[in-house]
Amino acid sequence: MITVSVLYPHHAGAHFDFGYYLQNHMPMVQQLLGHALKGARVDRGLSGAEAGSPAGYVALALLQFDTMEAFQQAFGPVAARIMGDVPNYTDIQPQIQYSEVALWDERQPGVNGWYADAQ
Repeated sequence: MITVSVLYPHHAGAHFDFGYYLQNHMPMVQQLLGHALKGARVDRGLSGAEAGSPAGYVALALLQFDTMEAFQQAFGPVAARIMGDVPNYTDIQPQIQYSEVALWDERQPGVNGWYADAQ
Protein backbone atom coordinates (compact mmCIF):
# COMPACT_ATOMS: atom_id res chain seq x y z
CA MET A 1 0.00 0.00 0.00
CA ILE A 2 1.28 3.48 -0.82
CA THR A 3 0.17 6.91 0.29
CA VAL A 4 0.24 10.01 -1.86
CA SER A 5 0.44 12.94 0.56
CA VAL A 6 -0.60 16.35 -0.75
CA LEU A 7 0.55 19.02 1.72
CA TYR A 8 -0.36 22.69 1.69
CA PRO A 9 2.28 24.63 3.69
CA HIS A 10 1.07 27.49 5.86
CA HIS A 11 2.36 30.95 5.04
CA ALA A 12 1.14 34.42 5.95
CA GLY A 13 -1.64 35.64 3.69
CA ALA A 14 -2.28 32.24 2.12
CA HIS A 15 -5.81 31.51 0.88
CA PHE A 16 -7.41 28.08 1.29
CA ASP A 17 -11.15 27.52 0.79
CA PHE A 18 -11.98 24.39 2.82
CA GLY A 19 -15.62 24.46 1.73
CA TYR A 20 -14.69 24.21 -1.94
CA TYR A 21 -11.93 21.69 -1.21
CA LEU A 22 -14.20 19.31 0.71
CA GLN A 23 -17.40 19.78 -1.31
CA ASN A 24 -15.99 20.06 -4.84
CA HIS A 25 -12.32 19.22 -5.26
CA MET A 26 -12.06 16.03 -3.21
CA PRO A 27 -15.27 14.47 -4.60
CA MET A 28 -13.94 15.21 -8.11
CA VAL A 29 -10.60 13.58 -7.22
CA GLN A 30 -12.38 10.53 -5.81
CA GLN A 31 -14.55 10.19 -8.90
CA LEU A 32 -11.70 10.66 -11.38
CA LEU A 33 -9.34 8.23 -9.64
CA GLY A 34 -12.09 5.62 -9.35
CA HIS A 35 -11.48 2.19 -7.87
CA ALA A 36 -7.71 2.68 -7.87
CA LEU A 37 -8.19 5.04 -4.90
CA LYS A 38 -8.47 2.80 -1.83
CA GLY A 39 -8.96 5.56 0.74
CA ALA A 40 -8.77 9.30 1.24
CA ARG A 41 -8.31 11.44 4.31
CA VAL A 42 -8.16 15.21 4.67
CA ASP A 43 -6.66 16.92 7.73
CA ARG A 44 -7.00 20.59 8.61
CA GLY A 45 -3.99 22.07 10.44
CA LEU A 46 -4.83 23.48 13.87
CA SER A 47 -1.55 24.58 15.44
CA GLY A 48 2.13 23.92 15.75
CA ALA A 49 3.85 22.34 18.76
CA GLU A 50 3.61 25.53 20.82
CA ALA A 51 0.13 26.55 21.94
CA GLY A 52 -1.20 29.28 19.68
CA SER A 53 1.47 28.87 17.02
CA PRO A 54 0.34 28.41 13.40
CA ALA A 55 0.19 24.92 11.98
CA GLY A 56 2.99 24.00 9.60
CA TYR A 57 0.39 23.01 7.02
CA VAL A 58 -3.03 24.50 6.32
CA ALA A 59 -4.25 21.15 5.05
CA LEU A 60 -3.07 17.77 3.92
CA ALA A 61 -4.71 15.01 1.94
CA LEU A 62 -3.65 11.39 2.21
CA LEU A 63 -4.63 9.27 -0.77
CA GLN A 64 -4.08 5.51 -0.64
CA PHE A 65 -3.39 3.15 -3.53
CA ASP A 66 -2.30 -0.48 -3.76
CA THR A 67 0.86 0.39 -5.72
CA MET A 68 2.68 3.29 -7.36
CA GLU A 69 1.75 1.79 -10.71
CA ALA A 70 -1.96 1.81 -9.78
CA PHE A 71 -1.65 5.48 -8.78
CA GLN A 72 0.21 6.45 -11.96
CA GLN A 73 -2.28 4.65 -14.22
CA ALA A 74 -5.24 6.33 -12.52
CA PHE A 75 -3.70 9.80 -12.14
CA GLY A 76 -1.92 10.20 -15.48
CA PRO A 77 -5.00 10.62 -17.69
CA VAL A 78 -6.72 13.03 -15.26
CA ALA A 79 -3.73 14.91 -13.83
CA ALA A 80 -4.36 18.11 -15.79
CA ARG A 81 -7.98 18.26 -14.66
CA ILE A 82 -7.12 17.68 -10.99
CA MET A 83 -4.19 20.09 -10.92
CA GLY A 84 -6.14 22.65 -12.96
CA ASP A 85 -8.71 22.86 -10.17
CA VAL A 86 -6.15 23.91 -7.52
CA PRO A 87 -6.51 27.69 -8.16
CA ASN A 88 -10.24 27.36 -7.39
CA TYR A 89 -9.48 26.76 -3.69
CA THR A 90 -5.96 27.93 -2.91
CA ASP A 91 -2.97 30.02 -3.92
CA ILE A 92 -0.63 27.62 -2.10
CA GLN A 93 1.67 25.44 -4.21
CA PRO A 94 1.05 21.92 -2.87
CA GLN A 95 3.94 19.68 -1.90
CA ILE A 96 3.64 16.03 -2.94
CA GLN A 97 5.21 13.04 -1.21
CA TYR A 98 4.93 9.35 -2.08
CA SER A 99 5.29 6.93 0.83
CA GLU A 100 5.08 3.24 1.51
CA VAL A 101 2.76 2.38 4.39
CA ALA A 102 5.00 0.77 7.01
CA LEU A 103 2.47 0.61 9.89
CA TRP A 104 -1.24 1.29 10.05
CA ASP A 105 -2.93 0.75 13.40
CA GLU A 106 -6.56 1.78 13.67
CA ARG A 107 -7.61 1.21 17.25
CA GLN A 108 -11.05 -0.27 17.62
CA PRO A 109 -13.05 -0.39 20.88
CA GLY A 110 -12.75 -3.72 22.64
CA VAL A 111 -9.84 -4.94 20.55
CA ASN A 112 -6.97 -6.66 22.33
CA GLY A 113 -3.43 -6.01 21.23
CA TRP A 114 -0.07 -4.59 22.12
CA TYR A 115 -1.66 -1.30 23.20
CA ALA A 116 -4.56 -2.77 25.23
CA ASP A 117 -3.01 -1.78 28.57
CA ALA A 118 -1.53 1.55 27.41
CA GLN A 119 -2.34 4.56 29.52
